[in-house]
Amino acid sequence: MMGVCHNFWTQRPPPDAHDAQPLISKQCSTDDGQKGADKTQLKKRRWCRNSCLCLFLFLVVMMIVVILEVDLKERISPSTTKPAANMSVAILAAPPPYVSRGPYHVQYPHEYSFILDEPEKCREQNPFLVLMVPVAPYNREAREAVRRTWGSERQVLGREVRLFFLLGLPSGEETEQLQEKVLQESKEHQDLLQSDFIDSYKNLTIKTMVMMEWLSSRCPNASYAMKIDSDMFLNVNTLVNMLLHAPTQNYQTGLVAQWAAVLRDHNSKWYLPKEVFPEPVYPPYALGLGYVFTLDLPRKLVEASRHVKAVYIEDVYLGLCMRHLGIRPTDPPSGNLFQVFPVAYDRCTYSRLIATTTHSITHQVNAWTDLHKPGPPC
Repeated sequence: MMGVCHNFWTQRPPPDAHDAQPLISKQCSTDDGQKGADKTQLKKRRWCRNSCLCLFLFLVVMMIVVILEVDLKERISPSTTKPAANMSVAILAAPPPYVSRGPYHVQYPHEYSFILDEPEKCREQNPFLVLMVPVAPYNREAREAVRRTWGSERQVLGREVRLFFLLGLPSGEETEQLQEKVLQESKEHQDLLQSDFIDSYKNLTIKTMVMMEWLSSRCPNASYAMKIDSDMFLNVNTLVNMLLHAPTQNYQTGLVAQWAAVLRDHNSKWYLPKEVFPEPVYPPYALGLGYVFTLDLPRKLVEASRHVKAVYIEDVYLGLCMRHLGIRPTDPPSGNLFQVFPVAYDRCTYSRLIATTTHSITHQVNAWTDLHKPGPPC
């Protein structure tokens, strides 16, 4: 019998039975002598076509796999596919403002939360002065130096003084281990406040404004607060003595910068482009190494921040918020009370200043220890 021939590539079926017979007779009729050769050639052609089809399908599948793999890599970030093993639960739960949006973008205002908090301590102890020390999570050595020196003073000239350290989240290597150490330190001293932003220099404005939020909500009955860096020497006695005669509202003092030029040099640590801050000079502001303020200001500054574009230079930003409020920082009663450059230690000199930068932790500790020896300093 003669088989029905059709196109292998189109796989089209033959016409119905009535139309198929003439087509079959025309295309497939051969003499008997050629039937064997034709069958052999037909098998070869079918084998060749099947092989080509399989190869074609294999190449198509491989191309699809490659395309899908590339697309998948582009869609999934490394942090999603393989979360860092050294990230603590608290850090994994942190909100998304850590995505880089350029070096001069500050994610504030924003709803930040406290991982470590002392919500009742300031309210219950009702201090006259609250010392707020921003410090990096890893820098326990600096915190211990402060605790051994000026941070240990609890009652000065009959006024209560309290100390708190403000931290952000650790980052980099061994994050989980570092966070565990911070939690243990908090249990030991009950003086750490930690919020859920990444602790970095570019986030100092966030740290300062979170500090203001905390003071506004946690210390309603305190009179004054001081933001002071951990590497500073602080004479708490001279500070409290000054505050006993200071204004009780709308007051901020420290080393006040006047007519400070905005730095446009790309190599400067404090560079700001014109599109971020177009003015040529900053309004008056108290340098961030240490400034004092009345406790009515934190709430007002937080409110002002909703109307003032944030910049990453934290003391400048407070100056911008103060300008928005129509309040000028006040120069201290003496020009020698706040020093931006380390002052060579002299017992009499140090007994009269409030704050100065130091060369080292050893310098800081030795100066405070010597100043508190018995006997008149001058």
